[in-house]
Amino acid sequence: MCVLRPARRPLACGIVAITNLNVRLIVWRTTKPSLETLLVKEILLASLIWFLLFVSVLGTVAYRRVDLRTSTIVAGVALLIYSLFGAGHFVWFILLWTSYAGLVALNIDDFRRNKITAPLFEIYKTMVPTLSTTEREALEAGTVWWDGELFTGMPNWEVLMSLPPPKLTDEEQAFLDGPTEKLCEMLDDWEVSHELADMPKRVWDYIKKERFFAMIIPEEYGGLGFSPVATSMVLVKISSRNIVAASTIGVPNSLGPAELLIHYGTEEQKNKYLPALARADEIPCFALTAPRAGSDAAAIPDTGVVSKGIFDGREIIGIRLNWDKRYITLAPIATVLGLAFKLYDPDHLMGEKDEYGITAALIPTDTPGVETGKRHLPLDVPFQNGPTRGKDVFVPLDFIIGGPERAGQGWKMLVELLSAGRGITLPSNALGGSKAAVYASGAYTRIRKQFNLPIGQFEGVGEALTRMAGYTYIIKSGLTVTAVAIGMGEKPAVPSAILKYWCTEFGRNIANDAMDVHGGKGIMMGPKNYLARGYEAVPIAITVEGANILTRSLIIFGQGAIRCHPFVLKEMQAAQDPDYERGLREFDQLLFSHVGNAVSNAARSFFLALTHAKLSDTPIEGPTERYYQHINRYSSAFALAADIAMLVLGGNLKRRESLSARLGDVFSAIYLASLVLKHYEDQGRPDADLPLVEWSCRTLLYHAQEQLHGFLRNFPNRFVAATLRLCVFPRGRTYFAPSDELGEGIVQLITHPTAARDRLCAGIYKTPGPGNPLGQLQEALEMAEQMTPLEHKIRDAERASVIAGEHPLDKIDQAEKSGIVTEEEANQLRMYDSQVMDLIAVDEFDGHELGTKTSAPKRSAKKPAAKAGAGRASKASKKAAKSKSSAAKSKSGKSKAGRSK
Repeated sequence: MCVLRPARRPLACGIVAITNLNVRLIVWRTTKPSLETLLVKEILLASLIWFLLFVSVLGTVAYRRVDLRTSTIVAGVALLIYSLFGAGHFVWFILLWTSYAGLVALNIDDFRRNKITAPLFEIYKTMVPTLSTTEREALEAGTVWWDGELFTGMPNWEVLMSLPPPKLTDEEQAFLDGPTEKLCEMLDDWEVSHELADMPKRVWDYIKKERFFAMIIPEEYGGLGFSPVATSMVLVKISSRNIVAASTIGVPNSLGPAELLIHYGTEEQKNKYLPALARADEIPCFALTAPRAGSDAAAIPDTGVVSKGIFDGREIIGIRLNWDKRYITLAPIATVLGLAFKLYDPDHLMGEKDEYGITAALIPTDTPGVETGKRHLPLDVPFQNGPTRGKDVFVPLDFIIGGPERAGQGWKMLVELLSAGRGITLPSNALGGSKAAVYASGAYTRIRKQFNLPIGQFEGVGEALTRMAGYTYIIKSGLTVTAVAIGMGEKPAVPSAILKYWCTEFGRNIANDAMDVHGGKGIMMGPKNYLARGYEAVPIAITVEGANILTRSLIIFGQGAIRCHPFVLKEMQAAQDPDYERGLREFDQLLFSHVGNAVSNAARSFFLALTHAKLSDTPIEGPTERYYQHINRYSSAFALAADIAMLVLGGNLKRRESLSARLGDVFSAIYLASLVLKHYEDQGRPDADLPLVEWSCRTLLYHAQEQLHGFLRNFPNRFVAATLRLCVFPRGRTYFAPSDELGEGIVQLITHPTAARDRLCAGIYKTPGPGNPLGQLQEALEMAEQMTPLEHKIRDAERASVIAGEHPLDKIDQAEKSGIVTEEEANQLRMYDSQVMDLIAVDEFDGHELGTKTSAPKRSAKKPAAKAGAGRASKASKKAAKSKSSAAKSKSGKSKAGRSK
């Protein structure tokens, strides 16, 4: 009987009818598949298709993160269809329906809570470490913002894109254009750093007069009331000019007495201190670091004991303080000292507690027992910094910031406000120095020639310039967008740690590259060196406000894994809830939401990696769309890896610092990449900036990929690592670092006077003038553009053997005589050469000018012989001066002539 489909029935019946032809039948069977084989293949193909459809439905539900009840309904319908139309062994379907029955059971709240969650709850409670008050306050401090979205693995881009672009008020812009510009003009880096080891009195007076110390103090207390964005822009400009001034101004506007008083002080404390701080009648500092504690700030040994004592001639209940602090900026000149210490009350004079924990108080430095130490010298960058000590210093309880009610809350207060120092001040100083380095290096590598070419045209130098520009763009993006969020009321502790670490590290890389491309010019100290002090200051930023190694290894992921995760901190709080039933109900909801989130991230990681994220939703269309998609992908992969790491390693993850650091790197990379995209949108999507955006995103996302790879390669459980790798890299590592061609485009942007160069380096002190090398370099760069056609004329004449010579000025003379260039053009070339030689010159000193104990040497009566080329240079200078009136016809030539004299 023929059982095949009608289309194939004639052929089959014909074969059956001639069964007596055995030989022919055998031949047919050896050359054609059997009917049974065809049938089996069709059945298997159909079964595979139905199975894939079934799995696709489940994967889509997981990818879209559908709730449990809806997921159960959809899964049931899909399984029913698969059972009716799919093919497979009955045991397979029994297994599927049994699994589905378990899924249905999870929807029954009482069953799930009592039979599944309760036993897990008991186990979890034994695993969760007991958090000290200090640890809990640190974890709960601040707010969760865009960082929390990235931790979900499915970020809601509207949270980031709804943030308004940065904008200054008229008053803020006027301050930036007026007093800030004037202050930069007054600063002389060599005078401050070498001659005085301090800012001169005229500068100190101006800073106090214009209320630079009061930018964050509200106007009602006499301050300027600036936004974080404005404060940042002021610090960027000042740090591009002088790091001593920037550090001095940054501290009072960062984590310190003013910030603490604004948020936590009593009305009496605010009214007493804030107006005085705004007028600079009081100079503040804040003392946290102790010699025996270092980075472990929670372990400070400084103490305050509640006791009775005499203050202002009467007996009161107060605090007897003993401390020893170091590395305290402004301590040598401070009049009021913010102090962190551990508060004890053994006699219960304040309350029932024996120990309150870390407390912050405000101590006038003229209080008996307060000792202001001498000065530290941080890497030859002489901002006011030194130790402070106190022995048996007795003060009233009212000296506690916020009053006695705030006793023991000092650590929480400090952590909540770290966003100012970590998220604003240090990144701003890094950005100012980085912008200045890029601005100077771009111009210098255009005007400085070797082998008859501007050194910026050499690929090795270009590679360094590309890194400098790209890293600066990342710093600028991260700082600006985060500053806007802080101004909107966010206190993002983890993003602030990310900014502190990465901005200062990028700043270090930029300083190194700037030194490399400047060569000998960069390493010779003196008034002509505009790089060295910033280069020296880099390790200071690396060290303060939480050393970078500590920040990367422990804080970014260690704090982020709990604080930013959508469930972990809440699960810990539920486990420690004294009300067992309430804690169990809360834990039950959180646990299964957490499981669903992890399953979703596994599905999303696999699908996005498999498709290279090309189908992922994005908030923006256009040339940057793909980077949003890649961030979606790595967000899911990171969230999955973080969940698995915490599940498998538990508390050991804290001790596996290398793994924690790699996860922190992934988190940092996607955070910064997303802010690069937001910054590009805020600037109006200028097409010329696209190379910078692409380089920045590609660099960050490639780093995320490689750090994920490193995490999986070093994960101790190899089976889990292999499974994770299947989800995260099913196609292998497919993301690539930026191309050389892209870098070449960036070099062209910053070595020529382009709009992109101006945008990247906007906000630094670059006003032309004899005391500002950045302004002089920019003028030389603009003049180089004008001189290029004339230089080409001379080069062509030299190649044609019309002129000859070794010295550039000789060639100009010959070109003028030969009529290749006019007299005016020749004079312009001479002035340009003189200007370039001034900019590439370095300083020289007598020995007694350098050593503090070196005496002036006796000079020989015999005059030294003139150096080779000195007469030629003198002749050139006279010729250049003679041509001043001719060159004055052009605006550019006029400004150069004035300085060449």
